Amino acid sequence: MAGTAPHDISTVGPRDADVHRLDVTHLGDDAFAVDVRGHRITVDQPVEAGGKDTAPTPTELFAASLATCVAFYAGRYLHRHGLPRSGLRVGAEFVMSTDRPARVAAVRVVVAPPPELPEQRRAALLAVASHCTVHHTLQRPPRIDIELAP
Repeated sequence: MAGTAPHDISTVGPRDADVHRLDVTHLGDDAFAVDVRGHRITVDQPVEAGGKDTAPTPTELFAASLATCVAFYAGRYLHRHGLPRSGLRVGAEFVMSTDRPARVAAVRVVVAPPPELPEQRRAALLAVASHCTVHHTLQRPPRIDIELAP
């Protein structure tokens, strides 16, 4: 995609309005800031990896993205059915691959529903939570282009 302006990924979708943008800037050492829609998230590396451990790592945010997406879908299911969301929790754990390239080898996400969830609603809650956008994206990975700005 030589000659393409930074942030120009208009070839991805049919309309530019569908493009979601974020910017990452260096804060110092191994820390970076992500600015998206007026919000700021920071990332860093643990001390043992050369960072200052001021924020989660990008890989931890990757797992957090999946877990929070699952939580959002589960919460919407509960709300839609007039069930309380209070007490809903989602935990995630991941392991890194032992071979190259460096990558996450496995992720486990556990949905802890509110105690008031009726037994007959458990399977449906899990089904809906499993259909979150991030989970679908991981199952059908998008095209990813990494390039240098001109």
